[in-house]
Amino acid sequence: MRIATWNVNSLKVRLPQVLDWLAAHQPDVLCLQETKLQDDHFPLAAISEAGYHAIYAGQKTYNGVALLGRQPGTGVIAGMPGFDDPQKRVLSAVYGDVRIVCAYVPNGEHIESEKYQYKLRWLDAFHEWVAGLLDDCGRLALLGDFNIAPEARDVYDPAAWEGQVLFSEPERAAFGSMLGLGLQDGFRLFDQPEKSYTWWDYRMMAFRRNMGLRIDHILLSGDLAKLCTACAIDKAARRLERPSDHAPVLAELAMEPQGTCIALLPQRTGDSGDRIGRGDEPHGQGA
Repeated sequence: MRIATWNVNSLKVRLPQVLDWLAAHQPDVLCLQETKLQDDHFPLAAISEAGYHAIYAGQKTYNGVALLGRQPGTGVIAGMPGFDDPQKRVLSAVYGDVRIVCAYVPNGEHIESEKYQYKLRWLDAFHEWVAGLLDDCGRLALLGDFNIAPEARDVYDPAAWEGQVLFSEPERAAFGSMLGLGLQDGFRLFDQPEKSYTWWDYRMMAFRRNMGLRIDHILLSGDLAKLCTACAIDKAARRLERPSDHAPVLAELAMEPQGTCIALLPQRTGDSGDRIGRGDEPHGQGA
């Protein structure tokens, strides 16, 4: 089972790139953030033609999340129950026997702002909700733009970023509390190249100079972490013309999309061209 996350920073602008990426990498589930589209403008026909079912929750100009799956998702949850928030940031569904959560964590703007306090409140609510999901469903994968760099090695210049939004101690502690629930950082399950990042500012030639942060993550419950055979950042998507400022992150799980474990699955270091988990005729599900 191949799962992936990508903050596309406008699905309207990046739709051709998303379709090409789906064709090239064949994920079973792709989580999108910052779709920035109202639901009636979601490109359902194009996604369906690509062979994917879509579940989406969007709003004009800002935020917006979507789940694209080869199989239709079930048990859809939009938003965090009990946390009243008009911003479209969370979407969840079950694929096979895995509950997948697509999350776009608030940015926080700067640490003196109300948006930063909102981010911390949001993270507290997210922690409580995820703890309940783990109790209820066991196999859980959280994918998305967390807007948090967990460690110094996840920041190109830790000294310059110390105490700044995305790398402040309260944010990092909140990320650590998610791991404290028993979740594991899929990317750090494997030896990775130094200076591995998922986001680079459009300014200052940041991508060319690799001045980035690793803020997009795949967190796996313990049983899924044991089945994870690979996790990687696809920097090629960031090199495209008019790219998102984020790169996709992919993980391979040694199980079929329907939930049956495979004893041994070779680690994939690149695109194999394999189609995994073809679904029936796709359709859209508005959340």
